[in-house]
Amino acid sequence: MQIKDRKALVIGAAVSGIPTVKKLYEMGAHITLNDKKSSEEIEKMLAKADVQGIRIVGGEHPVELAKQCDFVIVSPGVPLEQPIIEKARELGKEVIGEIELAYRLTKTPIAAITGTNGKTTTTALLGEIMKESGRQTFVTGNIGNAMISEVDNAKQEDIFVLEASSFQLDTIADFKPTVAAILNVTPDHMDRHKTLDNYIAAKCKVFKNQTEEDYSILNMDNEVTATLEDRTKGKVLFFSRKQTLKEGAFVEDNNLVVALNGKKETVINVADIFIPGPHNLENSLAAALMAYCLGVKAQVIGKVLKDFRGVEHRVEYVDEVNGVTYYNDSKGTNTDASIQAVLAMSRPIVLIAGGYDKGGEFDDFIKTFDGRVKEMVLIGKTADKIEQTARRYGFNAIHRADSFEDAFDLCTKLAVPGDCVLLSPACASWGMFNNFEERGRIFKSLVKGLRGIG
Repeated sequence: MQIKDRKALVIGAAVSGIPTVKKLYEMGAHITLNDKKSSEEIEKMLAKADVQGIRIVGGEHPVELAKQCDFVIVSPGVPLEQPIIEKARELGKEVIGEIELAYRLTKTPIAAITGTNGKTTTTALLGEIMKESGRQTFVTGNIGNAMISEVDNAKQEDIFVLEASSFQLDTIADFKPTVAAILNVTPDHMDRHKTLDNYIAAKCKVFKNQTEEDYSILNMDNEVTATLEDRTKGKVLFFSRKQTLKEGAFVEDNNLVVALNGKKETVINVADIFIPGPHNLENSLAAALMAYCLGVKAQVIGKVLKDFRGVEHRVEYVDEVNGVTYYNDSKGTNTDASIQAVLAMSRPIVLIAGGYDKGGEFDDFIKTFDGRVKEMVLIGKTADKIEQTARRYGFNAIHRADSFEDAFDLCTKLAVPGDCVLLSPACASWGMFNNFEERGRIFKSLVKGLRGIG
């Protein structure tokens, strides 16, 4: 891709936008950085990027910018229906995202992971397995570290392990991972994708350019992904915690087993996998299968599965205070993720739920309570919607709080020794917090405060 002396329009100055600007600058592009944030805010974000002469346009997305560039790099959080992007495409300007740009600038193979839930855990787990195997590994993407930041550091014999969101996949063109997995698909981001079919199509773009030399990994136990075999030209392998398979990854005699090219090996006894819950067994199966496809030995995979402690903000054990355990599942930003968190708990649950409304329904979430959740404290814009759904199914142990801190205080009063307090909102954090990480960190600081160490 020719970049030197070309005019690049970067839309979005967030996690991937700033590293993209830095890389384009190093390659000699003439850059305009556009964001709805003010120009002053953007300048502060650029301060550490060590770039000069960048044109900054803040406050809105002026359509005329599309006429003044040669190509566009759009951040995942920017809806593609924006008039500025539609105008750029109308004018024949290429519109791509950061992972597409990074792909074009590297020869390092990529293992890409997408799905509605489990992406971050599976990405972190596969990253640890690949590192343990002795291979230089770069864990990037939606997990927090932009792939573009590492393209100069990665060699051809190394590996990128990439968490890819549907928003990121919407802007690929040539991107082709050596191994790609769709972990599961349940309704999410309907405010952006509008229909489930559109959302599925976005996820399937991870397979778009794969050939028969590449591996396409799918979940046999998920209603949607079990039917996606015809969406790829790659070699399809399934994983399942419920069925025994001829090839792929599955559970047999309570062991996690991988089978590929006529060879079957036991990786680990399921009871020895450290991270709890059926959803984490699925994540472990997916990561094990991807690693096995990349040539990692079964015993190496098993060692990591036994030691891996999970990721921050995903069913994360925080502490036990006065006989009550506290779990931070702030990454539970949709109902399916929070369902898995509820199912992973072994104690009666006092639950904090609610937040930004992404257009989903909460029926399946409430149905999961089934004696597991004893009290629920609601916050945010979805509080009314969740309460109405809960009462419709006969769950009435509902409390409301005006602030997150008030919700936490109420939970500490409601919980008794032997209970757990679970933050798993089933909603995005926007409107109350900058992101789910901030929400989770505040929760953990409040737990520390119970011991007087916050």
